[in-house]
Amino acid sequence: MNKEYFRFYIKVRTTLYIEPIVIYNELSAVFGDEGPPLGTFQQWLKCELLLASRMFSITIVELLNDLRHIQYQDSFCIFRSYIGYVFCAGQFYSYLLQANYRYMTAVYPSRLSWQSKRLQVFLIGLSWIFAFVCTIPHMLTSEIQYYIDDQLCELPLHLSFISIYNIVCIYLIPMNGIIFIYFKLIQYVKEINSRVTPANILSRAKRELKMVKRIVILVSIELTLGIPYTIFLLMGFINQPPKYSIRIAFSFVDVSLLFIMIALFLFTDPIKTIVMKKLNRRPDTDIVAIT
Repeated sequence: MNKEYFRFYIKVRTTLYIEPIVIYNELSAVFGDEGPPLGTFQQWLKCELLLASRMFSITIVELLNDLRHIQYQDSFCIFRSYIGYVFCAGQFYSYLLQANYRYMTAVYPSRLSWQSKRLQVFLIGLSWIFAFVCTIPHMLTSEIQYYIDDQLCELPLHLSFISIYNIVCIYLIPMNGIIFIYFKLIQYVKEINSRVTPANILSRAKRELKMVKRIVILVSIELTLGIPYTIFLLMGFINQPPKYSIRIAFSFVDVSLLFIMIALFLFTDPIKTIVMKKLNRRPDTDIVAIT
């Protein structure tokens, strides 16, 4: 790797990782452990931070290996890759869980047992257990390989059972579930809007639809910036993908994490208000300090 590319690589990665952590700390400082029902933003942000931490650890290893010209895998390389797939699964299934919660709240508001904190905590724990279990085949099949050019361990970009399993289990199932819930909720809102319905029921349904729409936006961001990885994967089904393909694909994943953090920030009005107050207060503080 030449010096100019190396410097650019560090600048891009460093920039991407500072902002998500700063935004996460701002949100955590405000919400603490008393977030909205189901821990909406806490759940999302923790998933994003875990995934960002995993990507950051991979970047550190890549850079150290590049500096030292090391071309062999370390003892935790395969395990880091496995944990990365666990975090991805946990992230997408947390989106699905949140969408399902919003749907149940809008369509079945009288069933309070579905909205209980105990049940939601149980479902969150269950979703993470499933994330760990469904990615076990990645380890058992020994499909995770070390790529010398990319300095990391990942599933090979070629047609295989584990590649199809990974796409279906981690991505297609939760994404299709979210889209299905979104359209079902749209249909429900149209139905109650066409007949005489109490204002509070209609308002609640529209509010929950808005929340599910935000989930769809977050998923769309990841899908859009995951296109390079999809292209390289499809290329691998036919021929050998280009050199540094995984690094390039992961760079787009990094960008998606940044955009998701920004989207979560924009979706949270109280946080925007607090940050704007801080920004507006800085000029006054600087003037006082100068005088």
